[in-house]
Amino acid sequence: MRAVEVIMKKRGSLLNPEGSELTREELEFLVGGYVRGEIPDYQISSWAMAVYFNGMTFAETAALTDIMLHSGDTIDLEEVRKATGYTLPFVDKHSTGGVGDKMSLPLAPIVAACGVKIPMMSGRALGHTGGTLDKLESIKGYKVGLTPETFRDIIIKTGYAMTGQTKQIVPADRLLYALRDVTGTVESIPLITASILSKKVAEGSDALVFDVKYGSGAFMKTKDAATDLANSLVKTAQAMGKKASALITCMETPLGYKIGNFLELEETYDILQGKGPEDTTELTYALGAEMLILAGLAKTREEGVELCKKAVSSGKAMELFLENIRLQGGDPDAFVKACADGSGRTPFVRSIKAKQDGWLVIDAFKAGLAGVALGVGRNRTEEKVSGGAGFILKKRQGDYVKYGEEIMQVYGKDDACFADALPQLESSVSYSPTQPEKPELIYKTIR
Repeated sequence: MRAVEVIMKKRGSLLNPEGSELTREELEFLVGGYVRGEIPDYQISSWAMAVYFNGMTFAETAALTDIMLHSGDTIDLEEVRKATGYTLPFVDKHSTGGVGDKMSLPLAPIVAACGVKIPMMSGRALGHTGGTLDKLESIKGYKVGLTPETFRDIIIKTGYAMTGQTKQIVPADRLLYALRDVTGTVESIPLITASILSKKVAEGSDALVFDVKYGSGAFMKTKDAATDLANSLVKTAQAMGKKASALITCMETPLGYKIGNFLELEETYDILQGKGPEDTTELTYALGAEMLILAGLAKTREEGVELCKKAVSSGKAMELFLENIRLQGGDPDAFVKACADGSGRTPFVRSIKAKQDGWLVIDAFKAGLAGVALGVGRNRTEEKVSGGAGFILKKRQGDYVKYGEEIMQVYGKDDACFADALPQLESSVSYSPTQPEKPELIYKTIR
């Protein structure tokens, strides 16, 4: 078997432009060869592009997910059950990403405070969207490369742990995830499905909630595309024996006030104090409620939301969050201080002011690209991100602004980055003569 023949089969020809379904053997040959270093990046990139254009059947997607899952070790959480007497499902949440989407950060301690154990394996910045691991690593000393033993131990102590893919756990996804980021194949539904589920099953989750976003700042631009992805995720997860549901949510404009790695941790701290922005708080509680429903602790979203609110108002969620920082190598006192005095931000600051009077409209995609230029994300897989870079929205979509009012406070990785980033941020802003209609944050639930 030759890689080029498998690529051409999926790519198709003039007589068969949609390509053909690959067998499990062919997929194992490609994925296994890539993980072992026998098949180069450029050939896997070509195959990924063929999948992007021609898609995969449900059988192909399921086979690819299983192959990626078993490309390395998986985590057994049975010791957590033995140590704690835990009998409920292990539940996790995954978002398809967006600009200002920091929901995993407050969500995990809130749901853990309600009594659910959460093994959370997250990723890094992908395209114009931020990555949970990059945000957590903006806390000095915070470690995301946990061994399975440490991962289990922290779940036992605080109810949740945050880790990334190691070389041993789902190595196929770790490699493909980075490659998709720089080859224009991020939006492929089969590749997204296999990527997400291989990680989530490997970490030991029994039930999964998906936050599938649509709109300018999402990888799925339309409600229909997001619905297709949500169905793919839920059906594939259920086929693998997992409970699953999905919320389809809006990403036309940035979520919350703060966009950036440490800046989003600042907003997380606000949410856990009950002082977060309306949209990020609403979405955090809705996703938390869905996790509680799958765990069997709530029957309705309303009931689940009330449990989440109590976890915050009691201070239990904040307690777990700060303890998790300590257990994963950070200093919770230093973190709280940095949130209070702004010392987690870079010293390179600029301001964007309104160019005219009008109702503000902020395009999430353009703002996200500007964030990459500031240092929030990556253009190449080997690039490092800046923990303190990003921007704070002083005015948000739907606000009326007057000429000269400050719209954004901008933090860059250095002085030089502003030459590219500021024009991009300014282009993300437009002014409407009428107040824009506020889109519904949660469009649909799929169970």
